[in-house]
Amino acid sequence: MWYGLAAVGFWSAFMLVSRLGLTGESPVTVYDMLALRLATASLVLAPFSRGLGRAEWTSWRLWTLALIGGLAYGLLVYGGFKLAPATHGAVLFPGILPFETALLGWWLLGKRPAGAQWGGYGLIALGVGLMAREAFAGGEHLAGDALLVGCSLSWAVYAVLAKRWNLEPWLLTRFLALAPAVLYLPVYALFLPKNLGAASPLWLAGQGLYHGAVTTVVVMWLYLRAQARLGPARLGALMALVPALSGGLAALLLGEDMTPALAAVLACVSAGAWLAARNQPQQEEAKCPT
Repeated sequence: MWYGLAAVGFWSAFMLVSRLGLTGESPVTVYDMLALRLATASLVLAPFSRGLGRAEWTSWRLWTLALIGGLAYGLLVYGGFKLAPATHGAVLFPGILPFETALLGWWLLGKRPAGAQWGGYGLIALGVGLMAREAFAGGEHLAGDALLVGCSLSWAVYAVLAKRWNLEPWLLTRFLALAPAVLYLPVYALFLPKNLGAASPLWLAGQGLYHGAVTTVVVMWLYLRAQARLGPARLGALMALVPALSGGLAALLLGEDMTPALAAVLACVSAGAWLAARNQPQQEEAKCPT
């Protein structure tokens, strides 16, 4: 249980750390944040890359996943947190991820959700509808909200394809750090706007370690350990705490607005994720973002 709770805590904190690192007094760009994440992750995982041979580096499947789950996901998630509050991110990233993953799994894997799961997915859909109503009514964070939906969708595609192609997590963890870095960092260094020099060394160390080491290595290890002990269904139910926890902490620690409508949305998606995971067949696996 402690491994699962730790994974919940770190993933919830990801929303807050990302938002804090891209707003307020922070001088960095979205491109800086992704470069920091990939550079740190590749340095951390480089000593473990000896197992990646010619077969891995020439695999179109691994490169497809690296583009979707590494580059596209990274640009979308940081772009979303640059423009939208973490309370929105709590709904539009971990909140709707089970719903998107279930629909894609049905389409690409032919695995229709069990009847008891539909009630949970219905609650998530209700929460998304309420969120869309609030987003279109205000319009202030619409672009950021759209990017956050895109990031959750990119991760759902990545997770379902990884399942379909039966690729093991440790291989994906290493490749997802190293391959995007090989592609992105030279382009970033030569062509993209950058402002890392304006950030303090302490800020760079903290953000780099969290995004490049904690989210890519520590959270994955905790998640897999928790899954082995609790099983995917029980762990999935536990991870349903993430939207409500991260949204509540964003309001409490970052001072973001928590309207009654947004609180209702968070309650819907968390309850829906819990119901869907609770009724998930034990043999099914889930993957959390890294």
